[in-house]
Amino acid sequence: QVQVVESGGGLVEPGGSVRLSCTVSKSISSIYQMSWFRQAPGLERELVAAIFRGGTTHYAGSVEGRFTISRDITKNTVALQMNSVAPDDTAVYYCNAHEVDHDYWGQGIQVTVSS
Repeated sequence: QVQVVESGGGLVEPGGSVRLSCTVSKSISSIYQMSWFRQAPGLERELVAAIFRGGTTHYAGSVEGRFTISRDITKNTVALQMNSVAPDDTAVYYCNAHEVDHDYWGQGIQVTVSS
């Protein structure tokens, strides 16, 4: 069983920055895709950013240019640097480890953008 644990988050002011971190209990170099999703109240969970095994990244249009996904293979961690945040970025953020036959999810972490 793969464990996925998020950290970071909290309350941040509009225009500010926050960094989320995800720690995985196995080598992320072998995982096909690591992603960050988010879910706002009343809305479906949506993909925010992904990093593939080869290092390629993908971003949702709403966050491109503001958010950056990165990984540290030596520490088995994946980070999401969120800059220029806005109230619409308020959500529970989830880390996901996607393998061919299974998805592993973290428990989620709250990010609230408010003054």
